[in-house]
Amino acid sequence: MWKVKPPVAFPMETRYRPILENLVPPDPMSRFHLRRGSPEEEFPYLCRNFTCMGQILTPAMYRRQFNRCTHSGVMFDDVIRPGIEEPGEWSGPVTVGCLAGDAQSYILFCDFFDRVIEAYHGHKVTSKTPENDFNYDNLKGGDDLDRSYALHCEVSVIRAIEDFSFPTHCSRGERRHLLSLARRALQKLEPELPGELWLLEDLNQQQQVEMKVTSPTSLQLRCGVARDWPDARAVWLSEDGTLVIWVNVDDHLRLVSPRDDANVAEAFKSISINLQKLEESYRALKHPFIWKQQLGWVTSSPADVGTGLKVSIHLKLQLLPKHKRLPDVLKRLKISMEKTESPEVYRVTNSRTFGQTEVELTQLVVDGVKLLIAMEKRLQACADIHELLPSHK
Repeated sequence: MWKVKPPVAFPMETRYRPILENLVPPDPMSRFHLRRGSPEEEFPYLCRNFTCMGQILTPAMYRRQFNRCTHSGVMFDDVIRPGIEEPGEWSGPVTVGCLAGDAQSYILFCDFFDRVIEAYHGHKVTSKTPENDFNYDNLKGGDDLDRSYALHCEVSVIRAIEDFSFPTHCSRGERRHLLSLARRALQKLEPELPGELWLLEDLNQQQQVEMKVTSPTSLQLRCGVARDWPDARAVWLSEDGTLVIWVNVDDHLRLVSPRDDANVAEAFKSISINLQKLEESYRALKHPFIWKQQLGWVTSSPADVGTGLKVSIHLKLQLLPKHKRLPDVLKRLKISMEKTESPEVYRVTNSRTFGQTEVELTQLVVDGVKLLIAMEKRLQACADIHELLPSHK
């Protein structure tokens, strides 16, 4: 019969244990003196919450995250606040309902974030490192969309900078430091792509309209994304108008390449080339873009992890939006479509950013838009679109 042996006692360890314990970094949560109840008493009301957060969070999961805190002070209640402030609607688009306060949030609260990412993107989080592909030569088409229907397009990508908290949690000093880094990094673009950096606080009303600067939403104000607005917020515009870079607006960096000719291929090429240059500049400044092995590029929102890439095309459609099979078609194509302020004009974009490469996501939108245009032409000719329905992917 096996017997449990008593633990071996080391006299030196016993003597120096208090000193060793003092060298261990304390849990950041232990420094707070919050008057909170138990996890059961603090669990949020989620019965009418239609976000991914509301559908995934359980009392057991909340209990596991309750006493955790990142080194910069992000608690789990900070993470889920956006979904509590805006619980969504049953018939509306599903949102993630949460925002990370810093990069460590994705590690410390991975039990929660991984489930949200899987639910929103429809792709399993595994130990496999996501692949990247910004080789614009691999894109097929994108410069041949029917201009009678495709009006204009834009390709955008989001990046977060290492060693800085995300917008919901960063301080004024961090935000101003990020602006200073952006000034230095953007200088690398100007020899080949001249442009100018504009501070939002210096813009008059007419300039704001011309540059499409909008006021923060109520949710951004409540969640802290727009804290101290417009302090340390800026926009960089290239002289030829092919590239716009937003600094500290909704994330650390957002690169946008708009095209009035709906040439997705050229927009994607512009993003690919200039993003690579910026990545090298920030790496030289010792503040690279944030990358996590299992998630790829991470930003404040789980909705943008993986690639951070969005491809948007504005389409003029009259008959297809009224067709009963359209929601099923969009779901199969993995794209979304929403109305714009202009009548009969709809914005089509990729629904997800995780689980596919940048070229694959762009190709998905290009092929999907071509199919939507073909369906619209069929309906205009009073023909059936049944033969064009895509198979489940």
